[in-house]
Amino acid sequence: MKRWIWQYENYPHFTYQFEKLEHLLQKISMEQGYLLALSQTLSQDTIHQRQCDALLNETLSTSAIEGEILNRDSVKASIAKKFGFQNIDDKKIIDSTDNLVSILIDANTNYDKDLTLERLFGWHNALFPKGYSGLRKINIATFRGEDTMQIVGGHIGKEVVYYEAPPRKDLEKEMQHFLDWFNTEKLSLIKACIAHLWFVIVHPFDDGNGKITRAITDLVLSSIENSKISRLYSMSSTINENKKAYYSALENTTVYIHKEENPLDITLWCEWFLNTLYQALLDAKGKLNHIVFKTKFWDKHRDQPLNARQIKVLNFILDIGIENFKGNLSKKKYMSIADTASTTASRDISELLEFGCIEQIEGTAGRNISYKIVL
Repeated sequence: MKRWIWQYENYPHFTYQFEKLEHLLQKISMEQGYLLALSQTLSQDTIHQRQCDALLNETLSTSAIEGEILNRDSVKASIAKKFGFQNIDDKKIIDSTDNLVSILIDANTNYDKDLTLERLFGWHNALFPKGYSGLRKINIATFRGEDTMQIVGGHIGKEVVYYEAPPRKDLEKEMQHFLDWFNTEKLSLIKACIAHLWFVIVHPFDDGNGKITRAITDLVLSSIENSKISRLYSMSSTINENKKAYYSALENTTVYIHKEENPLDITLWCEWFLNTLYQALLDAKGKLNHIVFKTKFWDKHRDQPLNARQIKVLNFILDIGIENFKGNLSKKKYMSIADTASTTASRDISELLEFGCIEQIEGTAGRNISYKIVL
C-alpha cells in the first residue's frame, strides 16, 4: 500500500548521502565561479540584456512546466516595463503575466528578506488576480480548501494518484515548521534542494504551488550568489526541457510502495536537482561565450568593408554559436541565409576569406567545400 513521505515518523528530518553529492557540488561551485568571472568581462549593457533574456526564459518556462503557454510578446513587454525601458506597448501586458514577472524579480532581488506567510500569500494573490484558475474559483492568498489535494494522472476511469499532500488541518503547522527552518538554515545548495522538495510536499495552495516553489528556489540561489549571476541562467528552462525526469524524481522521492530502510533519504532528489542546476549553468556559460566570441570577432573586423549580406550571414552564425551551426558554412547555406544568387555568394565568400573572417575547413574541396568563422 502506498505511503507518502510526510506520513513517516521522522518527517521532515530529511537525510542524504553526501558522498554521492560531493562531486556535483564541486562542479557547480566551479561553474558558478567561471560564470561570475565571465560576466565581469562583459559590458553592463550586455549583462543587462542577458538578464532580461534569462528572466524571459524563466517566466515562459516556469509556466510551461505546468502546461500553461504564455504570450511571449506579453512577457517581453512586462519585463521591459519592470526594467524601465521606454515606449512600451501597455496593451500587450496581461496582469497575471506581469505579476509573475514581479514575483520572479522579487525572489531574485529581495533575497535577503525573510520568507513569510504574508509574502507567500502576496505571491499567490499576484498569480491569480481575478480569483480563478482557468474556470475554477480557488482560495486566494490563503491555504487550500478541505478537499484532499491529489496529483492525479492517467485516463478517465483509470486514474492514477501520483501524490497526495498533507491534509488541510495540518497546513498551519507544516508551513510554520518549513518557514522556521527556511529562515534559519545556513545557505547552501543542499538548502535549495530541500526547500524545493519540502514546499512541493506540503503543497499549501489550491493552485500555483509549482511556480511558487521555483520562485523559492530562485530566492535561495540568488542569496547564495548575492544575485550576481542568478539572473544569467534559468533553472526552469532546463527543467522544462525534461519534465518527465522532474516528475519522476519527485514521485520516486515522495511516494513509497513499501516501507524502505530509510524513506526520508532524498539523495536521488538532490542528484536530480544538482544535475539540473549544473546544466543550467553550462547553458548560460555557453550563451555568454557566444557573446564574448562575437564581441571579439567584431572588435577585430569592425574596420573591414563588409556588405550587408556578409554581416547578416556572420551574425546569423555568431548568434547561434559556431559549435551549434550544423555542417559549417557552405555556398548553398550562404545563399539561403543571405537570400542571394550563386555568383554573388561566391564573390562574398572570396572577400570574407581575403579579410580573414572565415577560413576553409581542411579536407573539404569542390562541391563539398565548407568554411568556419575564425578570430
